[in-house]
Amino acid sequence: MRILIAEDDFTSRVLLQEVLKKYGSPHIASNGKEAVEAVQVALETKTPYDLICLDIMMPVMDGQAALRQIRDLEEAQGITSTYGAKILMVTALDDVKNSMAAFQNLCDGYLVKPVNIKLLVAKLRELKLIG
Repeated sequence: MRILIAEDDFTSRVLLQEVLKKYGSPHIASNGKEAVEAVQVALETKTPYDLICLDIMMPVMDGQAALRQIRDLEEAQGITSTYGAKILMVTALDDVKNSMAAFQNLCDGYLVKPVNIKLLVAKLRELKLIG
């Protein structure tokens, strides 16, 4: 599985890397702009990501803006969100406004930090990314 983790917090990034490396080799972006650039290169080289974990509160470009741009990049390639990357928002923001905005922008899941590993793995199963 091709995985991208967009997370500016070192501890959260390491935790996600450790959990997800069992399922693939995670690439890292430290802000939303880097995440969008990584997705663009992956789409151009026909090696799209299967899973993208996006934090919301990041420098340069936040996760909500990155989510919108990633879905726009996929759409420009003729890929609908149903067939695009599975995108999980992994954030400390546990409020209705942010979760609703993320789902309106076509995320596939919303996990609140600190990340519960069992919930993360269950979400990967639900999204049919792992068996």
